[in-house]
Amino acid sequence: MAYILHIDTSGDVGIVAISKAGSVVSSISNADTRNHAATINLHIEKVLQEAGITMQQLDAVAVCGGPGSYTGLRIGLATAKGICYLLDKPLMMHHKLALLALGGIYKYKTAYEVYSSILNAREGEYYFASYNNQADTLQEPQHILQADLQAIANNMAGKCLLAGDWSDTIQQVFSSQNADHEAANTVDLHTWAAYAFEQYNCNEFVNLANSEPFYLKQVYTHKPKNIS
Repeated sequence: MAYILHIDTSGDVGIVAISKAGSVVSSISNADTRNHAATINLHIEKVLQEAGITMQQLDAVAVCGGPGSYTGLRIGLATAKGICYLLDKPLMMHHKLALLALGGIYKYKTAYEVYSSILNAREGEYYFASYNNQADTLQEPQHILQADLQAIANNMAGKCLLAGDWSDTIQQVFSSQNADHEAANTVDLHTWAAYAFEQYNCNEFVNLANSEPFYLKQVYTHKPKNIS
């Protein structure tokens, strides 16, 4: 039996949950990205209460490391690290693209040969990854441009399920291929709970001091304007 705290503030919807031995026992979501920092600790307290445990009874913390909102990723990871440092608990950091693909793999198994995931990064930019039905990586998570989409679609071998965003551009490119789509730009908690429990049992933990979010692209900064 293992109690795991899940934290995902990578996207528009923030998620905090508790799982027990691979099953979700309590969860709460927040659709206001501006309030992730203000509400995350309150939500952690609430899911702990609903699960009937204290923070000291946690066995590990799992955080969605991105890609996604830079600010959101930092909020989630900083919170997860703080809890792990305070309680001397291990940290697991999971890739959002992998979790999206795993949702299909767990659900459909060998019905598809390829499970891919795609998320909008910004106008004309995307995050993409691809896996086989045994969850082996076919294409590493990467930041791509709109011009890269057609080449990726052309190189798909076998029946594919594409999870994630489904904009007009993505639809035009992939609908002509042997690909089905499943809208899922938020992580399925039941998938994550099962996967996190597997990873916990395999001691797949990250180094607290060195772990960084999966940004996948350069963080853009702007020089402040001179004030005269």
